[in-house]
Amino acid sequence: MDLLEYQGKQLFARHGVPVPDGRHAASVDEAVAAADEIGYPCVVKAQVQIGGRGKAGGIKVAKDRDEAREYAEAILGMDIRGLTVHELWIEAASEIDSEYYASVVFDRSAKAPLLMLSTKGGMDIEEVADEDPDAIARLHVDPLLGFQDFHGRRLAFEARVDADVVRPVGAMLAKLYEVFVSEEATLVEVNPLIVTPAAAGDGAGRAVKALDAKVTLDDNSLYRHPDNSELRDLSKEDPQERMAKERGLTYVKLDGDIGILANGAGLSMSTLDVVAEAGGRPANFLDAGGGSRAEAITSAVEVILSDDRVKAVLFNIFGGITRGDEVATGLIEAFKQINPSVPFVVRLDGTNGEEGRGLLAQADLPNVHIESTMDGAAQKVVELAKQAEGAPA
Repeated sequence: MDLLEYQGKQLFARHGVPVPDGRHAASVDEAVAAADEIGYPCVVKAQVQIGGRGKAGGIKVAKDRDEAREYAEAILGMDIRGLTVHELWIEAASEIDSEYYASVVFDRSAKAPLLMLSTKGGMDIEEVADEDPDAIARLHVDPLLGFQDFHGRRLAFEARVDADVVRPVGAMLAKLYEVFVSEEATLVEVNPLIVTPAAAGDGAGRAVKALDAKVTLDDNSLYRHPDNSELRDLSKEDPQERMAKERGLTYVKLDGDIGILANGAGLSMSTLDVVAEAGGRPANFLDAGGGSRAEAITSAVEVILSDDRVKAVLFNIFGGITRGDEVATGLIEAFKQINPSVPFVVRLDGTNGEEGRGLLAQADLPNVHIESTMDGAAQKVVELAKQAEGAPA
């Protein structure tokens, strides 16, 4: 689950990560009121889940109330790389001496969190990696050991940060790692991580702040974080994937026109492969689970057919703990409730597969084709999908 900048900063604040003072706004009047409360100069920032906001004109510094209103009116409703701005973050302007980059990401190949630090902040980290990979210091953290003080010092020295902010940067990295672990994130990124000038007269040295926040939470863990669950913006989620999640189904939307249902992740992936090899384009990955019962099958059919691009559907079920008669009963019930207009190809094998095929034959469902092999089922569903779109089979 990707968070907007202001949501990430609110999460940071829970863990003591220094961030500039800011207010959320969803209208021009709210933005002006927030700017008045924070004081001028302030920054009007578009809230969209994509980079490049500044280059697109989505971040403006307002020197007074009139500019705050002008910029809020201009940015709300703006299109930034295909995303419409509906929310703003009004933030106190910051003085900046230096811009760094810092992140914690889960490295699946290493099976450990990866910390990265660079003094080349404020630009796309992909560009830095391409142009000067040595400018990015990297360190894997043992999940059992956790982040230690020496990790921060090592990264700071390797990234060649200014000597007077080695300790503040290390402390910042420790807090970002705390956010990563405590909130069960897969990505915590700050770009830029700014170094502020020393305050005149009070003897304090330079400090570091998170001027931006990019956070991705593991949505499989949200049941342990009810506060974070409330940050989910359902209106921005794909409707089919949201429907599947609500029904406890594992579903990923793809760009084809053949609906897929199988039981078990391995068989589901294999089904996608054989359909592609037969010349078809899968519309989804849907794993109904290893013990698919009738109600789960009915829900799965509803999810698949809610995608109006689907021209044919392939059921590929191999019974182990899944019973073929249960799957057949679910499909029969789904046809009673939905009355689908697209053809179905069904391959049932394994536990009670013969009984399931018998139930389907007895029900005599319209436009349902029974196949005995996975390859045969894939070829048949591709043929039916091409016929539906008027192309030669």
